[in-house]
Amino acid sequence: MAKRFPDLSVVIPARNAAACLPATLTALGAWPREVIVADCGSPDGTAVVAAECGARVVPAPEGRGVQLAAGVAAAAGEWLLLLHADTVLAEGWAEAVAAFTCERGAEGRAGYFRFRLDDASPAARRLERLVALRCRLFALPYGDQGLLIHRSLLARVGGIPELPIMEDVTLVRRLGRARLAPIGAEAITSAERWRRDGYLRRSARNLALLSLWALGVPPRVLARLY
Repeated sequence: MAKRFPDLSVVIPARNAAACLPATLTALGAWPREVIVADCGSPDGTAVVAAECGARVVPAPEGRGVQLAAGVAAAAGEWLLLLHADTVLAEGWAEAVAAFTCERGAEGRAGYFRFRLDDASPAARRLERLVALRCRLFALPYGDQGLLIHRSLLARVGGIPELPIMEDVTLVRRLGRARLAPIGAEAITSAERWRRDGYLRRSARNLALLSLWALGVPPRVLARLY
C-alpha cells in the first residue's frame, strides 16, 4: 500500500544562519505544506535567504524556544517538524516520515532522526555512537535530531517550552520514553562547533549544561554559559 504523506509544517528557528540555511531548505524538497523560519532579526540576512529559498519568515524574539513557539503558532500543518537551521535531512527522510505517521497510534508519539555529523573524522563517528546510546538508554534525543510531533500531542504536553536553551530536553522529558520513537532516516548536522571547540571540550560542555539543567539551574543562566 502506498504511503500517505502527512500534512506537514516544518518550523526552523534561526539566528545568523544565512550560510547554512540554503542546504537545510533544499533538502526538504517540495513536499511539506509549508516551511517556516522563525528569525530573531539576524543581521546576516537570514530572513532574506529564507524567503529566497521559498520559506515563510516569522519574526520572533531571540531564544530558540521562543522562536519555535512563534513558528508553531503560525503553522497550519497537522504534523510539525521542528528542525535546526544547520541540520540537513538525508535522502529518504520524507518516506521515513510517511511510514512513521502511517503507523497505528502515530498521533500519540513523537519521532526523531538518527544523529549524524558532516565530518569524516573518527571523533565524529564516536560522538554519533554515543548519541545513539544516549537515545537508547535515556530516551533523550536533542533538537539537532529534529522532532516530528502531531499538533494534538504537542498541545497535550503543554506546547513548546519558551526557553532560551534546553527547550528540546524539556520537551522530550515531558513526552517521556513511551511517547518517543526513532524515525528511519538521518539528520546530518554541521560539525562546525565541534571542530572549532574540539570534540572532547564541546561534548564535556554540553554534558555539564545538561547536568546543571537537571540540578535546576535556570535556563537563562545556562544560555549565558552556552
